[in-house]
Amino acid sequence: MNLSLFEKFGTIFKYIFSSFLSIEMFILTILLFFILVVNLKRKNVMVQMIAIGVYIGFIIGIFISYTTYVKTCIDSFTKVVMNYIYFPSTIVYFFMIIFITVIILITLFSKKMTMFKKVFNYFFFSVIYFLFMSFISLAAYDGVDLLNIPLLYENDTILSLVQISNFILLIWIIYTAFYYLYKYFKKKYDK
Repeated sequence: MNLSLFEKFGTIFKYIFSSFLSIEMFILTILLFFILVVNLKRKNVMVQMIAIGVYIGFIIGIFISYTTYVKTCIDSFTKVVMNYIYFPSTIVYFFMIIFITVIILITLFSKKMTMFKKVFNYFFFSVIYFLFMSFISLAAYDGVDLLNIPLLYENDTILSLVQISNFILLIWIIYTAFYYLYKYFKKKYDK
């Protein structure tokens, strides 16, 4: 399928108006979008609950109607995650460090973040930076090519540095998710 970007948009546009089902889905999507946009100013809780119900209902419908597809997707996702845990990618590791650098900059300039959360971020990211610098210096010292994945996997220390960094980042992500959920519910119900 060698379609240009415009041809792909044209194909989708033709599909939207090709049957009553696709037209109805398009109209319902636009209607839900406009209701959510209008509700931004009104902040009607009932509209928000209905929108959540629509989205969750759609996902539940997919789970019920296409169980084989859902199982295959979950299996594939699990395999990718397990593959990354046991055989981490140095490319993903590099982008992880870029992500951490952005979060550190946000932490530095944030006026809303609590002192504890800032210290928590600084600690975890300092440890991850140390592990990344150790990874780079060990690879340079041993003359290991960072793009030669099989050679990297032969070095237990390098592999351990990458895996422990991933584990520490996972702990940070889980804590941060619960931290912001706690703040959200505390703000919402302490009024």
